[in-house]
Amino acid sequence: MQFLTLIGRRIAWGLGLLVAVLVLNFTLIHIAPGDPADVIAGEMGGATQESLAQIRAAYGLDRPFLEQLGVYVARVAQGDLGYSFYFNRPVTDLILERLWPTILLVVTSLLFAVFLGTFLGVYAAKRPSGIVSHLVTVLALVGYALPVFWTGIMLLILFASWIPLFPVSGMYDISGPREGLTYVLDVLHHLVLPVVTLSTIYLAIYSRLARASMLDVLGADYIRTARAKGLRQGKVIYKHALRNAVLPVVTYAGLQFSHLLSGAVLVETVFSWPGLGTLAFDSLLRRDSPTLLGILFFSALIVIVVNLLTDLSYRLIDPRIRSGARA
Repeated sequence: MQFLTLIGRRIAWGLGLLVAVLVLNFTLIHIAPGDPADVIAGEMGGATQESLAQIRAAYGLDRPFLEQLGVYVARVAQGDLGYSFYFNRPVTDLILERLWPTILLVVTSLLFAVFLGTFLGVYAAKRPSGIVSHLVTVLALVGYALPVFWTGIMLLILFASWIPLFPVSGMYDISGPREGLTYVLDVLHHLVLPVVTLSTIYLAIYSRLARASMLDVLGADYIRTARAKGLRQGKVIYKHALRNAVLPVVTYAGLQFSHLLSGAVLVETVFSWPGLGTLAFDSLLRRDSPTLLGILFFSALIVIVVNLLTDLSYRLIDPRIRSGARA
């Protein structure tokens, strides 16, 4: 019962935050310089003042700000994110079409960074004065210092131009099959460089975080007791210490999901990955505010859901939280 109450409170908090983000995004885009009617007229090859007035009336741009905001919030509540000025399509269709490439890129990068970073951090903590620990520390500092776009460009030059192991851009070969195992392997082949680029900085963070957390846990009394009982080193580390040491990594991974989405904009642009990042970039250049608002709304929704799942995952990872909730 307490667990359901906790979920209910988190969902209510998330809905309130989502409405606040929706209003803030709409306000910021509304006060930003530029007139969407001018952009639409430019795509049409020009327009007179009368035509501009008709465009503003057709899209509701001539109404007062609060009326526009109220209409937009009401539409979003009904699942309608509006109509794209530039793409001439419903925003929801555009986002759903570009969503799964971004989810594929971000989730793969996050899993790659969390698992490999935790493994490197734990391995380095087992021998904190060893050469592997120092090597992980140096690589983590270098990886954290590298800008994402620079890493992507360097990987493209090295592994797509000089040593042509991976494709230069895109998500799949346009001349290849679009179904079956061959298509899956083709997508995975195109996914390698974007994932390595996006996960590099987070791999560095998670390895440092896991190393510091594991060193702290290995000095705890219950670990010394487990060793005094004669348990094997591997069982002490992976069964008793890792569960507590990984909590900060899980917390940080949940918080960093929003940063991964923002980083995906740069990576998708560098690798011409057909996801929400490139769609957001195109929408921003063309002042396509309905599409941009829809992407920001979806991104906020995803981040809120991920943070909710992160909170709930604590109960599965740490038994102390479950017992505390029952107390």
